Amino acid sequence: MTAVTQLPRVILVDDHSAMLRQVTQLLEGQFEVLAALHDGGQLVATARVLRPDLIALDIALPGLSGIELARQLTDAKCKARIVFLTVHADADYAREALAAGGLGYVVKPRLGSDLLPALRAALEGRRFVSPCQELEGLGSSNNTKETAS
Repeated sequence: MTAVTQLPRVILVDDHSAMLRQVTQLLEGQFEVLAALHDGGQLVATARVLRPDLIALDIALPGLSGIELARQLTDAKCKARIVFLTVHADADYAREALAAGGLGYVVKPRLGSDLLPALRAALEGRRFVSPCQELEGLGSSNNTKETAS
């Protein structure tokens, strides 16, 4: 019998169906998408039941913002690592998202190049912030993996 390697498990939260489909396709074969939610109303309960390794979370959602949801997940002692996926290339949003418990901050125009590295970094407990001028200095020094001497 061969050992089965389990893919990292992720929950996606975005209010745009097309974005959920695009992210699901991007993750195919490398991550197991447990759920794709259109809002965060059931996120804490869903995470409690499904126990994902990661949550990819939009900031601008109907009802509670992704930042507030991240705070709720932290308060609920959810162990999933959070990567924000957002249109906001804004340092203030990024600082608030990271302070709320996020390990990653990916701007949607850089989805194809940044989401997979951000999720992998989060799994390893490292911060990843999309490299763009507006977010300079918020995580770029932590984007590369440290090597042991």
